[in-house]
Amino acid sequence: MAELGVADTVGILRRPGVRTQGTSAGLGWERLYLSAQEEQSYSADFDPAPTHLLILHLSGPVTVRRGRGTEARSGKIPAGGLFLQPAGRTLSVELGGRLDSVHAYLTDEALRDANDGRPVELSEELGVTDPLIEQLMLALDGTVRCWEPSARTYVDQLTGMLAAQLVRRHGARPAEPPSVRSGLSARSGLSARQLAAVQDLMEERLAEPLPIGHLAAAASLSSSQFTRQFRASTGQSPHQYLLRLRLEQASRLLRTGSAPIGQVAVDCGFSHQEHLTRVMRARLGTTPAAVRRAG
Repeated sequence: MAELGVADTVGILRRPGVRTQGTSAGLGWERLYLSAQEEQSYSADFDPAPTHLLILHLSGPVTVRRGRGTEARSGKIPAGGLFLQPAGRTLSVELGGRLDSVHAYLTDEALRDANDGRPVELSEELGVTDPLIEQLMLALDGTVRCWEPSARTYVDQLTGMLAAQLVRRHGARPAEPPSVRSGLSARSGLSARQLAAVQDLMEERLAEPLPIGHLAAAASLSSSQFTRQFRASTGQSPHQYLLRLRLEQASRLLRTGSAPIGQVAVDCGFSHQEHLTRVMRARLGTTPAAVRRAG
């Protein structure tokens, strides 16, 4: 699957008056394109987009109008408010003032995956608030600004959570409860064979960015099913579990080997020595140098 980019925004981010502050371009994200920017007042019409557009307002309040003529709706959106435009629909919009925003362009495949493969119809939203979506988008923006290749599993997990919340809270029709969905129950967990296959893949590719989709494929599940069932089996998210394996391997190499700390960090899936130090201090309360001395 190709990486999403600015071309998937059908010109929304190529308008005059948009000053981009950071995007996910070049990071290999296939289901989500993220962009943070400062926008100036404008009025424009856009063709239907292949992606679902979610805008988080970081400043405000600012007046936004969508639609034309008798179908026009307008509202004053505060900081923390959301604007949601489903894929495949034309968009007429007018922004009434300067705005700091984060845009998320999400593929329909991501929404279907969060809905166990079933189609999803989103509502058009203008100014609603959703604290969970706000925190997820801020977390994604923070990941872009301080990108580490080893965060790929974490980004996929955040993307899946964002898609799931859109399905659950912002669908045009309420999502079916898990008890009536097809497939395995979220509480059933992975089979011993599935878990072993996933663990083998994690250990085999410990030094590489590891998308959730690859782990899910090893268990023959969709990404959303895999994430739920992996947590049911291990009590941890895939990202947390993988991070623990990387820290354990790094600690072993530091105690028993003589390779430079920076090399140990890269061999265990961390971007550099400072990345390993930061994570080890946060998770284990120690540093690579201290582990090596104690070994």
